[in-house]
Amino acid sequence: MPTPSTPQIIPETTEDVQIGSGDGFESRVVVYNCDCHTYQQVIELFCRFIPAMTSARAFELAWRIDHDGEAIVFVGSTEQADDIAAKLAGGGLRVAVQ
Repeated sequence: MPTPSTPQIIPETTEDVQIGSGDGFESRVVVYNCDCHTYQQVIELFCRFIPAMTSARAFELAWRIDHDGEAIVFVGSTEQADDIAAKLAGGGLRVAVQ
């Protein structure tokens, strides 16, 4: 927790939802805070497994997960969401497909 004399910088949030195409229904991949990964580890997993993810967007999502407890990191076909969720879970993240 920052001391009162240390200003807290909150990253600017941008909405950049990835929409997949295909025959499946749209699903969301939600990542939950678990306090067991560093920001860098989460950013690397997001950039490796989520299509078109940038490190800046990954940081915004990691910050939201850390401060809000969860964030939607992908929206697209159920097949793609299941695949991404499995890969992120394989990296140790707490995930759900909704």
